[in-house]
Amino acid sequence: MPTQPIVSRDEFDAARIELLAAEKELTRLHDEVARRRRELPWVRVETEYVFDTEQGSRTLAELFDGRSQLIVWHFMFGADWDEGCPSCSFWADGYNGMMPHLAARDVTLTAVSTAPLDRLLAYRERMGWSFPWVSSGATTFNRDFEVTGSDRYNYVATDEPIGELPGFSVFVVADGEVFHTYSAYARGLDIFNNAYQMLDAVPMGRDEDDLPWVMAWLRRHDQYDS
Repeated sequence: MPTQPIVSRDEFDAARIELLAAEKELTRLHDEVARRRRELPWVRVETEYVFDTEQGSRTLAELFDGRSQLIVWHFMFGADWDEGCPSCSFWADGYNGMMPHLAARDVTLTAVSTAPLDRLLAYRERMGWSFPWVSSGATTFNRDFEVTGSDRYNYVATDEPIGELPGFSVFVVADGEVFHTYSAYARGLDIFNNAYQMLDAVPMGRDEDDLPWVMAWLRRHDQYDS
């Protein structure tokens, strides 16, 4: 564990106030980026995607569940996988508690994966989650939004088609039509993980620099003691 200087409370307060100025600048920049994100132009979704859901076959418009805004978490769970991606599971562990709050602001959140619905629901039960989860396996949805089999990821061309990668997409319904308003990938997903934001505040941070790969420490939440 790194050792920092041990100082008086007054010295600490002075250093903390100096950092606070930078934090406030970052907050203002975050607000500005959020404003620009909301002001992006929209793209009409013209493909009639039909998903396999617990309520039967449903279109993208029906996934809004009567609300005007929809967040899709592109959860990595391939068609031939036995369980969901550990890192996507890490993000998804924070979803259940926020569902009523999103609904109160006219937002529906759902996870979408290419795996068959029965496998998704079995894994959801294992993880103790309850958020909606639907299968896009019979559609081009994942490829069209560049998380499965696409030749781009995070708006950059790839040397070969990608396999399964994570993402976050936002849609809105207006005058009976569905529009795509935003997507984020790669490190752009960090802001949607509350645990990472908390780790960034502790002395050792994420503590990933010396690992074989960034998230080598991570396990599904039911596997830490196994």
